[in-house]
Amino acid sequence: MSIADNKKAFHDYFIEEQFEAGVVLQGWEVKAIRAGRVQLKEAYVIVKNGEIFLFGAHIGALPTASTHISPEALRTRKLLLNKSEINKLVGKVERAGYTLVPVNMHFKGGRIKLQIGLAKGKKQYDKRETEKNRDWQREQQQIMKIHRR
Repeated sequence: MSIADNKKAFHDYFIEEQFEAGVVLQGWEVKAIRAGRVQLKEAYVIVKNGEIFLFGAHIGALPTASTHISPEALRTRKLLLNKSEINKLVGKVERAGYTLVPVNMHFKGGRIKLQIGLAKGKKQYDKRETEKNRDWQREQQQIMKIHRR
């Protein structure tokens, strides 16, 4: 079950490969995510000291959050992956010029998982071409709908 999608990632990047990672969260963050108060639009994934972190994901605290903690909405969160996956991602990012972007946050077996994509940036003309193709597909669907009647 999907919690949050990053539609902007597919607009700005060619997603070549996807990995599923666990996220290290605090209790208030889990409650807020379950309530749907998460946004991945401006988020990105960074590699630091051989570990992978989610940076810039906004998780808004619930108004009923505990008084003895100070919720930090834009906290850097560690991602949990296998060592082989981390090595593969680090190699691609540092040597091949790829970028890591969060694509989707979802539940799997009661746990919150983050789908991250290994991506190459799109140029402006690629974005325009994608937009043209999407518009053409929409137009085709409308034409087919009219002809079925």
